[in-house]
Amino acid sequence: MNPTPTQSTLKLQLSVFMFLQYFIWGAWYVSMGTYLFSTLKFDGGQIGLAYGAFAIGAMISPFLVGLIADRFFASEKLLAVLGILGGVVLCLLPRCTTFASFYPMLILYCALYVPTLALGNSLSLTHLANAKVDFPRVKMLSAVGWIAGLFGLQLIASAESPTQFYIAGGASIVFGLYSLVLPHTPPKKTGANVSLAEILGLDALALLKKPSFAIFIACMFLICIPLYFYFVNLGVYLTQLKWEGMLVKTSLAQVSDVICFLLLPVFLSKFGYKTTIFIGIACWVLRYFALGFSADGGATQTALIFTAILLHGACYDFLFIAGQLYVDEAANERSRGAAQGFIAFILWGVGAFVGTLLAGQVLAKHALAAPVNGLAHDWKAIWLTPAWGALAVLVIFLIFFRNPSKPATPPSASA
Repeated sequence: MNPTPTQSTLKLQLSVFMFLQYFIWGAWYVSMGTYLFSTLKFDGGQIGLAYGAFAIGAMISPFLVGLIADRFFASEKLLAVLGILGGVVLCLLPRCTTFASFYPMLILYCALYVPTLALGNSLSLTHLANAKVDFPRVKMLSAVGWIAGLFGLQLIASAESPTQFYIAGGASIVFGLYSLVLPHTPPKKTGANVSLAEILGLDALALLKKPSFAIFIACMFLICIPLYFYFVNLGVYLTQLKWEGMLVKTSLAQVSDVICFLLLPVFLSKFGYKTTIFIGIACWVLRYFALGFSADGGATQTALIFTAILLHGACYDFLFIAGQLYVDEAANERSRGAAQGFIAFILWGVGAFVGTLLAGQVLAKHALAAPVNGLAHDWKAIWLTPAWGALAVLVIFLIFFRNPSKPATPPSASA
């Protein structure tokens, strides 16, 4: 059993953990679309389905966490097993060159990786003394890890190369071994009087009895649909524009991520959850309109694309991380793991599945019969589709939370 570390040691351990966790993700997620389009010659619908594999993993995650992590095994041990097995599967992916073989193998990997996100968050929030301040600072290293993953791939290979999966696979094995040094986090739902609903994490659904929390979850689901257009299509778009050093340039998104991680505690303290999340949704609207107008070409094209990339910190942190902290404060200690699994189910599961599926379909629908200015798709139509969707979610959020400037307190877990 690992001894309980001091808070300073704990924050260092968790920072390294977050770095490794997101290094894995960054080494393949952005570049996979280019690999599938340029190397394996998958069509838009298949690319969308491939990105949807991550969502399927997220939908499996709450049940895996509820049945295994919260009931039988310490979190750090399960993280080790998932990391090592995930690394093996990643190293097998380059052998899969048809959609029929690649897709199920990718689903298997995602089912192993996605639970580590909820488990890592739950473990961190359990041991950090001041989670509202310290969690964003620890989570900041996830952005650094993502950047390192992109740079690592750019230095060793390219977005078209299957080497990305070997890099991510090796990092995943290291991640799994490192997880064993994390503080011991025993399962919380052992012993008598544990219902099946608790084991499966369904007790987190009780939080939906609060109207404000239910509306928050609905908005999080709705914004996930347009936001995944960015992840599915950006690599393909920049490849068609023939951007050199694409992976390094897109890593500027994580530079903004680091800045916004530092700003997040300030925003939450001054404005509360609702305003911070409102800003996050608004940034998604701006990001897509910038990409949409960049498709017109001209002198402003590069500036608009970089604007969209640099908005990433506010888009991600003010929406996802603020949302995770909101859910954590809404839950009690017993349901914390289930609550984090539930928000993962919404953010990376159902919402992501619908979003990636639609993103792939829209990409396929707007394929051109013949390339125009080197572009094989009508990119303005592709980017404006999620722009209007994100704007609709922003309006819905504003209607239900008419005073977003008032700091919001999450509903009590006992309510």
